[in-house]
Amino acid sequence: MSVRTWLYRLALVLGALVPLSLTAQEHAHGGNDHAKMEHPVTVVVIVRHADKAAQPAADPPLTEVGTARAQALAEMLRNSNVGAVLHTPTVRTRDTALPTARQFGLTPEVLPLGPAAVHAEAVAEAVRKHAGKTVLVVGHSNTVMKYIAALGGPTRPDLCDHEYNGIYTLVIAHGETRLVEGRYGPPNPAATAPCGGMMAPSTRP
Repeated sequence: MSVRTWLYRLALVLGALVPLSLTAQEHAHGGNDHAKMEHPVTVVVIVRHADKAAQPAADPPLTEVGTARAQALAEMLRNSNVGAVLHTPTVRTRDTALPTARQFGLTPEVLPLGPAAVHAEAVAEAVRKHAGKTVLVVGHSNTVMKYIAALGGPTRPDLCDHEYNGIYTLVIAHGETRLVEGRYGPPNPAATAPCGGMMAPSTRP
């Protein structure tokens, strides 16, 4: 999917949700402006860290392609008014998030790792503290889909180890969560191993 198509689909989702949310609140509260703010629209952009090097195995940096992907992410989000940036405590998630954070003058929030369910819920709770904003979350191949599920989106299998170019946007409003999926940056590298068998995020994010 092209950047243009992804942005178009996101605009359609936002355009459908925002008027619906405001109309419902106006009907229930007689058009009171304060009431309209009780159910703000939150947009959560979730990506895996960009392409990583092989070494050091414990906490590898981004490759040259990964650095280019991180810049492509910032470019894609430049008109999105990002209000918060969250990432895990690894070099690769930090450096993926950094161009976007700098673009909006933000200090990223570092989210501690832990058991999968606990970690995903901690991320969801951190996002909820930024209700009404556009929030960028940078995770890992085995945490991205768990974040989506914890925020009310669909349940899906973890990403494959070679998959880097997915961008998953959740639009949360009026008790509903909608998912828009797209692609960004350079193409994925070729698969070198089958999917599955990934370790828990507390030991190998």
